[in-house]
Amino acid sequence: MAPTQRPHDVVVVGSGFGGLFATRALADVPGVRVTVISGVNHHLFQPLLYQVATGILSSGEIAPATRDVLRRQRNARVLLGVVEDVDLDAREVVHRSPLGEVRTRYDSLVVAAGAGQSYFGRDEFAEHAPGLKSLDDAMEVRARVLGAFELAELTDDPEVADRLLTFVVVGAGPTGVEMAGQVAELAHRVLPGQFRRADPARARVLLVDPVEHVLPGYPERLASAAARELDRLGIELWTGWKVVDLDARSVTVEDADGRRREIPSVCKVWAAGVAGAPLGRVLAERSGAETDRAGRVRVAPDCTLPGHPEVFVVGDLMSLDDLPGVAQVAIQSGQHAAGQIAARVRGEPTGQRFVYRDKGSMATVSRFFAVAQVGPVRTAGVAAWALWLGVHLVYLVGFKNRLTTLLHWAVSFVGRGRAERASTWQQVVARNVLRRTGDAALGARDAAG
Repeated sequence: MAPTQRPHDVVVVGSGFGGLFATRALADVPGVRVTVISGVNHHLFQPLLYQVATGILSSGEIAPATRDVLRRQRNARVLLGVVEDVDLDAREVVHRSPLGEVRTRYDSLVVAAGAGQSYFGRDEFAEHAPGLKSLDDAMEVRARVLGAFELAELTDDPEVADRLLTFVVVGAGPTGVEMAGQVAELAHRVLPGQFRRADPARARVLLVDPVEHVLPGYPERLASAAARELDRLGIELWTGWKVVDLDARSVTVEDADGRRREIPSVCKVWAAGVAGAPLGRVLAERSGAETDRAGRVRVAPDCTLPGHPEVFVVGDLMSLDDLPGVAQVAIQSGQHAAGQIAARVRGEPTGQRFVYRDKGSMATVSRFFAVAQVGPVRTAGVAAWALWLGVHLVYLVGFKNRLTTLLHWAVSFVGRGRAERASTWQQVVARNVLRRTGDAALGARDAAG
């Protein structure tokens, strides 16, 4: 009787777009066994985090359980753990779980650990200005935004009320524009009439960025259209100003001439800058590879770690051809890695260059208004907004999530409701305690997965 051939073990680090699409692409490859290791138990649709943060969607609609997504893929299993090291010689990943350290062997490794928020060397800002990279971030931002209105109702001091009702969003890219637009709609359209002392309509929303225009990287015509819509919403555009300091009560900004202004504000959201997951630095140290300024690993043209053709780095953690950190890059690079692994298992040639097919970019500014560039098409307004809705529905995982998201959008955009406004102060206080003590829960650190 011939001996049974051992399966080709593939370990996928991370359950985001890169990790999930790489795993799915290996579903029907004979002789392959996939282990997904992630510090969270869900696949996160990160482009819609701002809608969780502003009460439009629930966390479950943009973060289905990874096990549920992969339940029919019999060659895949999911392990909860934060990958902290990779033994390239032994071909093992080292991951931490509540039960201790675990080592998992691989024949091929796909590292899709993603990226976190960058505070450009001022990590202390995170305590008062959370980013929007995880569900924890979104829930904390929701508690801070809604909590500011609740606290404004309690005070009879106009100065305190003004500070509470001044919202500062740092970063004028797509995430910052979308977040600022939804906070403005929440304040000026959804909440008026629900308070007796505080007046939500008096809220100020400031969008701050050292760049001169919103949506840098977009065509000038689309960026100008977005700026006009932001102005119509009453959002103050502080472009050309950079944040140099912030604390619990204020934000200090500086312009190109060195002039400084202090903005009294309790609620701040950080939507500027990204940094590769710490696992990228570990891989670079172990392999001698280089990293870019954001801590992303410089990979070979086929997305492999230089000198290690069995290790692929994909998505937001890879640095290749100045590709942006967007979902489509993660999806396509994850699928490319899976295709290379499948070819290797079949004994076919590998090493083909990763070719990214740009499917365009888009950002919403308000209900019924978005900007979009898809191929030669450049459009702004309702048409772009409808296109944005369709594209995001397509890429949401699961029919049930698409259906409930569509219903929530109808409630929020056609009506005035926000179905997901529940929040607790613990979401702010407890998380800051964890930050200060360093005793973070599994997956809460800036770690792989």
